[in-house]
Amino acid sequence: GLTREARAAHFDAMNATIARLHGFDPQALGLGDFGKAAGFVERQVARWSKQYLADSDAGRLPAMDRLVDWLETHLPPDSGSGRIAHGDFRCDNMIFAADEPRVAAVLDWELSTLGDPAADFTYHLLMYRMPAAIFSGLAGMDLEALGIPSEDEYVAAYCRRTGRDGLANVDYLVVFCLFRLAAILHGIKGRLARGNASSAHAAQMVERLEPLAELALSQAAAARL
Repeated sequence: GLTREARAAHFDAMNATIARLHGFDPQALGLGDFGKAAGFVERQVARWSKQYLADSDAGRLPAMDRLVDWLETHLPPDSGSGRIAHGDFRCDNMIFAADEPRVAAVLDWELSTLGDPAADFTYHLLMYRMPAAIFSGLAGMDLEALGIPSEDEYVAAYCRRTGRDGLANVDYLVVFCLFRLAAILHGIKGRLARGNASSAHAAQMVERLEPLAELALSQAAAARL
């Protein structure tokens, strides 16, 4: 419902907010023990792979099996950086100010930890890679007409705000973030099979699992490593 100009300003506000989050020094905030910063991506790949492989009630997917192997084979060097990682940074986990393009609050911190800020930002970038049918993605939309920055413009703004020359290993991180999201849906599928899924929309969410895994696999095939 926003105008083209207002939409652009709100996207810039999201970008500024995650850049500000990643600028905080966890030690200075008393959050030095909020998680292990080193080896973040490696641990996350191992954790979600193990969780996917262990849930026999949800069954196995060929695309997910291939992603487990691909992620392990192409694991990049550890970035060595540790910042507060939100874990689920997206517009529907934010409250925007009513009278200006400003993020007033960021919600849903249950996946937050110390980790690689590039991985956290790349999860946010998934909106550009996913079609509207999967978590309201932007892929295939006329971004310029909508007033939404391109993916390259959005990455450049984040890098400028955080003093980066670029986003290292972004293609790998896109595949990892898509896989992690698919693994979460796979876990919901297992809970649904066991009859203890807490969400009323669990079945609808599980329908996105296979398309999401296939999307991750296609991103892996196109990755520039």
